[in-house]
Amino acid sequence: MASLRQQIATTALTLTKFRDLMKRMQESRPHDDLAIVKKAYDYSLKHHEGQTRASGEPYLVHPLEVALVLAEMKMDPIAVAAGLLHDSVEDTSVTIVDIRKEFGEQVAHIVEGVTKISKIDFATREEQQAENLRKMMLAMVDDIRVVLIKLADRLHNMRTLEHLPPERQHKIAEETLEIYAPIAHRLGMGKIRGELEDLGFRFLDPVGYEQVEKAVNARRKQGEAFLERMQLIIADKLKEAGIQAHVESRIKRVFSIHKKLQRQHISVDQVYDLCAMRVITRSLQDCYAVLGIIHNLWRPVPGRIKDFIAMPRPNFYQSLHTSVITEDGTPFEIQIRTEEMHKMAEEGIAAHWKYKDGPVSAQDEQRLAWLRQVVEWQRDVSDPNEFLSTLKVDLYPEEVYTFTPKGKVVVLPRDSTPIDFAYTIHTEVGHTCVGAKVNGRMVPLRHKLHSGDIVEILTQPGHKPSRDWLGLVKSSRSRNKIKHWLNVHQRERAIEIGKKLIEKEARKYRIALKEIKDEDLQKVASGYGLGRVDDLMSGIGYGKYSARQVLARLLPAGATPSIAGDIESEGLTSQPGGIASVVRRVFGDHNAITVRGQGDMLVYRARCCNPIRGETIVGYITRGKGVAVHSVNCPNVTNLLYEPERKIDVEWARDDSTPTAYPVKLTVFCDDRFGMLKLITGVIGDAKSNIRNITAHTANSQASVEVVLDISDLKHLETIIVGLRKIPGVHEVQRLQKI
Repeated sequence: MASLRQQIATTALTLTKFRDLMKRMQESRPHDDLAIVKKAYDYSLKHHEGQTRASGEPYLVHPLEVALVLAEMKMDPIAVAAGLLHDSVEDTSVTIVDIRKEFGEQVAHIVEGVTKISKIDFATREEQQAENLRKMMLAMVDDIRVVLIKLADRLHNMRTLEHLPPERQHKIAEETLEIYAPIAHRLGMGKIRGELEDLGFRFLDPVGYEQVEKAVNARRKQGEAFLERMQLIIADKLKEAGIQAHVESRIKRVFSIHKKLQRQHISVDQVYDLCAMRVITRSLQDCYAVLGIIHNLWRPVPGRIKDFIAMPRPNFYQSLHTSVITEDGTPFEIQIRTEEMHKMAEEGIAAHWKYKDGPVSAQDEQRLAWLRQVVEWQRDVSDPNEFLSTLKVDLYPEEVYTFTPKGKVVVLPRDSTPIDFAYTIHTEVGHTCVGAKVNGRMVPLRHKLHSGDIVEILTQPGHKPSRDWLGLVKSSRSRNKIKHWLNVHQRERAIEIGKKLIEKEARKYRIALKEIKDEDLQKVASGYGLGRVDDLMSGIGYGKYSARQVLARLLPAGATPSIAGDIESEGLTSQPGGIASVVRRVFGDHNAITVRGQGDMLVYRARCCNPIRGETIVGYITRGKGVAVHSVNCPNVTNLLYEPERKIDVEWARDDSTPTAYPVKLTVFCDDRFGMLKLITGVIGDAKSNIRNITAHTANSQASVEVVLDISDLKHLETIIVGLRKIPGVHEVQRLQKI
C-alpha cells in the first residue's frame, strides 16, 4: 500500500513538472510543434522507471529540470527533447542507435555529444577530465546545443549537490568553478554563470561563502533602501528628458564580491559596485544620453567609466559602466544598455540560436571563433595538466584592448606583453619579434600593455624565440606557439645527444651504432612504451633513460665491454648505492619522494613551489641535478614542461613513519584591530604547528600578517587555513609558494 502511494506521488510530481515544461515551451515558442518533447518525456519515463537520485527523488526529475532550464533559455524542441534524453544512454539500456531510430539524427547527435565517456579507461583523473573536455570542445563547435544541455545538466546537479558525499561535492564544485562557469561566461550567459559560481563557491569554500554572505546580508537592508531612493531619482530625471527606459537594481553576487576581496585585499565596505543600478533603454543613442544625465546628477569616479558598447568584450557583452559617488559619499555602479544588449548579457548565445532558420548567424560564428582556436591548438597538447591549465586561461581572461598602427583592435589577457601582441598578429611575427613601440616609444619585450595602447612590432628575419619568453607571455596562443617551436628544436638536439651517448656506450663493446638493426631499436623503444626510435633517442638525450641500460637490452647475454674500467657511472640513474645514496646519507632522506618505476634517482623539492606531502606532484628532469619535483599548481610547471620528454612520474613515498616538517608561508589579510594577532597564533597553536617567523604590516585599518609555519602534510595545512578563515575580520588567507 505504501509503495503504491509512493508511486502515485512520484507520477504526480513528474507530471506536474512536465506540464510546467510544456507551458513554458508554448509561451516561448508558440508556433513550434512540441510533439517530439512529449514523445521524449514518455520515452524517459519508461526507461528511467524505478531509478532514484541520491536525494531519493525519482531520477526522471533530473532530466525534467534540465529541460526546464533549456525552456527558460527559449531553446527549440529538438534541444529540449535531447535534454530529456541526455542521460538515457549512460544510465539505462537505451543505445544511440535506439535514440536515432526513435527521434532522428539531430536528437541522437546531440545526445551522443552530451553522453559522458565513462567507458574509456584513463591512467589518471586529470587525463580523464582533459579527455572529457576535449570531447566537449569538439562537440560544442559541431553543435552548440550540446554545451547548452551540459550547462543545464550541471546547473541542476549543483542545485542538488548537498545530497552527495563531501569529497564528491568538492570535486564537482571545483570543476564547476574552473570549467563550466567560465564556459558560460565565454558564451555570454551571465545568468547561468552567476548561479554556477555562487553554488560552486558555497560547496568549495563554505567558510568563505558564509563570511561574504553574512557581510553582504548585514548591509542588504540598508543597500536595498539606498538603491530604491536612487532608482526613483533616476526614473524622474529620465522622464523629464523624455527617455523611455526601465530601471532596476541589484546587490552584487557573493562569488563576485569574494573574487574582488581576494584580488584587491579590501573589506566589503570598500567594494564600489556592491550596490548597482541597471538602466535598460530603447535605443543606442539613449544609452549615451542616460550616461550624461547620470554624470550631471552625481560625480563619476575617475577611471571607472567603461564603454563596452563601442568595444564589446570577446563574448559580445555590450554595456556602458560607470561608478558614481552620491552627495553623502556612497559609491555605486550603474550599467546602461539596450533591451537587446540586456538579453544578450543574460542569455548569451542562447538568445539568438535559431536552428529553424538554417545556418548560424555571422555573430554566432564569431562567438564560437575562440572555440575553434581551442580545438586547433589542443590537438598539439599531449599533457592533460597543460591542456587544463591553458584552457582555464583561455576561458576566463580579463581583457585589455590594444590597437595596431592601422587601428585594428587586438584583445589580449590582462598583463600581456608585446610578444603576446606579436603572436596574435601572426606566428611568424611572434617568432621574429625583436622589439616593440608602444604609443610611438620603444619599450622592452617585458612591458605590460594597457587598454588603448597602439602597438607596433619590430621584427628581424632569422630571429628565434627564447625560452625566457615563456615567463613573459600571458596568452595561451603565444605560450603554445613558443613551446611548440622550442619543443621541436630541443627535441632535435636531444635526439642528436641520445645517438652520441648510445654510440659512445656501444664503442665500449666494439660495436658501431649502424650495426644495430632498426627493428631491434624499435623493439627496445616499444619496451619503454614508446612509438618510435627517435622517442627513445630523445629520452636518452634528456637523461630520462640510461644509454647503458638501453644497450644492455640490445646486446646478447654475457657481452662484456673491452675495457672494464671504461664503464663509468651513468649519472644519477645508475646502480643503487650511487651518488644519490651518498647524498641521502649526508643530508637525510627528508624529501620522501620516489620516482615511479626508476631506481636510485636524486630527487629534490623545487623551491619555487615548495610542495608538501599530500599535494599532487610532477617531476622534471634537470640536466646534471636530478629530478626537480613541483606541485602541479606551480606556475613554473606550465613553462618548464614544453619538453614532454623531461617530465617524469613521481610520488610521495609510502613509508611516512618518520614525521617531516615542511616550511610553508601564509599571508593573512585582515582588519587591523586589537587582539587579531592573538587569534591568529591561537589557531596555529591549536593545530599543533610551530611558528618559524611572523611579521605584520598595517595600513588604512587593514593588516597583512605573514607567517612561516612547520606543516606535516596538505591536510594539516588545510585545517589551519580553514581555522584562520573562521576568525571574524579575516578577509583572505593565501599560501605563498616561495619561502
